Amino acid sequence: MSEPRLHAATGPSGAALLDLVTGRWTLLDPIAAGLLQLPDRAPERAAAIEEAVARWAATGADPGQVRAGLIRAAADLDRLRAGRPVRHAPPSLAPTVLFAPAARPALRDRAVAVIGLGAALLLLRALPLRHVVTVARAATRLPGRPAHVRDAEAVLAAVRSAGTWWAGRVACLEESLACHLAAALTGHKVRWVLGARFSPRGAHAWIEADGRVLGQDDHDRLWPYLPVLTISHSNR
Repeated sequence: MSEPRLHAATGPSGAALLDLVTGRWTLLDPIAAGLLQLPDRAPERAAAIEEAVARWAATGADPGQVRAGLIRAAADLDRLRAGRPVRHAPPSLAPTVLFAPAARPALRDRAVAVIGLGAALLLLRALPLRHVVTVARAATRLPGRPAHVRDAEAVLAAVRSAGTWWAGRVACLEESLACHLAAALTGHKVRWVLGARFSPRGAHAWIEADGRVLGQDDHDRLWPYLPVLTISHSNR
């Protein structure tokens, strides 16, 4: 079976969808998020919509308006999906977030970071996101072990050091992918995660080790991001 090209995760604020074909994000409010699980067959779909209409009508909402809105939202989702399956990320708890690493990168880490950053910049500029994800998954097959925080922070510090020599943009997507690739080359495996937030709306990419989010800005102490797509040694 082919790899699903739509990835989704649902949280209290709604659902976030990542389309690997286009690289685009779609953020849904809680009402539209509830339509992601609608059955494909028309009778079951109509019954599911009527159940939702009844729940909203019980709160005092106008059933006709609710029904019309749900049908329109379902049609919009159908156009977005275009018959493709959706892979739903499992529910997750708010992680522990660590901030800028204090480690000074070793010479070996610096050399590998240059390779990882160069590869990440080339991949993200030359290939669609779905192919970048394929390469990232392939990197998890290299021999190695799950990285501990100290291992991942050393790689992150080295990638950031290498990034100071690059005249172009090294944002979260480039940096996190570079860390994922560089860590794999040193025999360590980090989790590369793509996610989104709802307020303010935005997408983000990061790495994790030992269940911790690494190298984040200080203003993200209250972690606002919903993980949608995770690349790790355990899901290759």
